[in-house]
This record gives sequence, structure tokens and C-alpha cells, in this order.
Amino acid sequence: MTSPPDYDSHSSWWRSPWSLGLGLAALLGLTLAASANSGYIHFQPGEAWAIISSKILGHSTLLDESRVMALWEVRLPRLLTALLAGAALGLSGAVFQGLLLNPLADPYTLGVSSGAACGASLVIIARLFWPGLDFLAWPLTLTLGAFGLAGLTLALVLALARDEQKYVSPTSLILAGVIVSAILSAAISFIKYLAGEQVSSLIFWLMGSFQARTWADAALILAFFLPSFLVALWSAVDLNIMTLGHSSAETLGLDTRRLRRRLLAAASLAAAAAVSVAGVIGFVGLIVPHLVRLLTGPDHRSLLPLSALGGALLLLAADTAVRVILPGEIPVGVLTALLAGPVFLVIFRRRMRSPAYD
Repeated sequence: MTSPPDYDSHSSWWRSPWSLGLGLAALLGLTLAASANSGYIHFQPGEAWAIISSKILGHSTLLDESRVMALWEVRLPRLLTALLAGAALGLSGAVFQGLLLNPLADPYTLGVSSGAACGASLVIIARLFWPGLDFLAWPLTLTLGAFGLAGLTLALVLALARDEQKYVSPTSLILAGVIVSAILSAAISFIKYLAGEQVSSLIFWLMGSFQARTWADAALILAFFLPSFLVALWSAVDLNIMTLGHSSAETLGLDTRRLRRRLLAAASLAAAAAVSVAGVIGFVGLIVPHLVRLLTGPDHRSLLPLSALGGALLLLAADTAVRVILPGEIPVGVLTALLAGPVFLVIFRRRMRSPAYD
């Protein structure tokens, strides 16, 4: 019988899961504090803390009300939304890569992000044509529409990639994702044509942006990310067994079909929640799990939470860069694609030279 993978910690203390987790958490906290104090309106650390504590504890404050509103109602919701969206995409990418045994798999390359964007765009265009739909819970409806089409897209990609022996090869999986994404891109272009004069806002949303995000947006992602994270973490040991291969996992008594359905649903739901709020942001779920795996190994008990932390840090830093550093505010999805695209090419080339899963 095939022996289980060796998930022992690396010898270097700084590459252990606990060290990397503490380091990422500390860096995330520092980035969040720096982002909250940066921008057109600058806040001193003491002032920002006074505003946050007064809002949480319900205390009155003598600070300027406009500055209080700028931090509490504008900047903090945006930062937390970016943080949660990055965590959702990082988790989703780690689950897809582990479940499909393919380091090139993520919501973007598999077409899940395109499916979620198309589903959300259909909901948006439906609201434009039928204003009576305003009685629906708008953010929730948007997420459910994104999740529904994301799930259908993933099912179609897997069906196209499966051969006569029910085997899904990594190369055919990526090709199927590219084909389905191209079809969905055409559908989204048609939706943009139907949007008419309101197409500009739809285009900006599709590029990925956190402008004008509210506490409701952050709460929506959290509501879908948290159960997805718990389901994935609860299944981490089974996911480790899945890395042995489908046949070996079933020999060890694992119900692979149920596990696959459960994890695919959790990963798709997390990705759909992020896309429905922030638009299409590519490559976060591809790059972060791959880098974490190189540092700490393939044990999903640590890989999943560390990928969520890394995704949160990456997207928060990218949003801060487009908001503070770059001239004009370009969509954050454009920045992540420009930076992570070359990394994707390197990973793809490495994968083609060595088919073995890292």
C-alpha cells in the first residue's frame, strides 16, 4: 500500500507553519494599520485608535465628525472587504490545487471567477431591466447568482476535461478552463452591450475594485467565507489523503466523491462571494498557495489557513498600492494580473518540465 505523504515540519524554524503564520498575521496587522492611516486624509495612530474604540464601545468623541466618517464609513469597510476577499480567494485556490492535484488550478484559471462574474452580471442587468426586483435582498441575490453560475461553470470544466476513463489530466483541466472562460467572456461582453449607458460602472466592477465598499459588503464576504473555511479546514486531513491519488484514497476508506463535492462547493462559494463584491481579481488564488506550499510543505492543515492569511495580505497591500501609491486609482484586478501574470508563466513552465505535483 502506498505510504502517506511526509508532512513533517521543515528544519528551518522560520519555515515552520507556526512561524510563518505568526509572521503573516503580524505583517497583516501592520499593513492594515498603515493602510488605515494612509490616503488623502491622513490619520495619526492615536487618532485612528480613538475613532475605532469610540465606535466599538459607543463612547462619544470630540474629534471632527467628518474625519470620523472618513475612517469608519469609508476607509475601514474598504480595507476589511479587501482583506476578506483576499482570504477567500487564497483559500479557494488552495482547495482547488489540493483537490485537483494541480498547482495551476485556481478560481481564475478554472473559469470559476468568470462564471461568478457572469452570474453577478446577469443579476445586475436583470435589475436594470426590471426595477421591480429591488425588493430582493440585493447583495445576497448578487452572491447567489454568482455562486450558481460559478458552480455550473466548474461542473462544465470538469466534464470537458474528463476522459473516457473518468481521469482529469492537469493539462486538459486548464485547457477546458480557458475554453469555458472565453465563452463566458463573450457572454459578459454581450451583457455589457445590453447595459447601455451604465456600462462604465459594470466594466469597472468587472476589473476588480474595492471603491465605495461598505460594512455590508465586508459582512457578506465574511458570512460566506467563514463556513467555507471551516468546512475546508475540517476536511484538511482527508485532503491530505487525496494527494495520494483517487484509487489510493478510496483504498484507505475515503469517500472521495462526497469529499470532492463538499470541497468544490466550499471553494466555489468562497470565490463567488469575493467576486460578487469585488469583481474579477485574478491570480491571487494561484500564486499565494503555491508560495506557501514551497515554504511549509503540502500539509493542508497548515496550507489552508496560511493561504487565507497570505491572500488577505496580498490583496490588502495591492488595494493600498492602487489607492495611495499609484497615480489615479486603477482597478486592483488590473494590478494583480500585471504582477502575478509573469509568476503564473514561471509556474506553468516549471509544471511542463516536471509533471510531478509539488
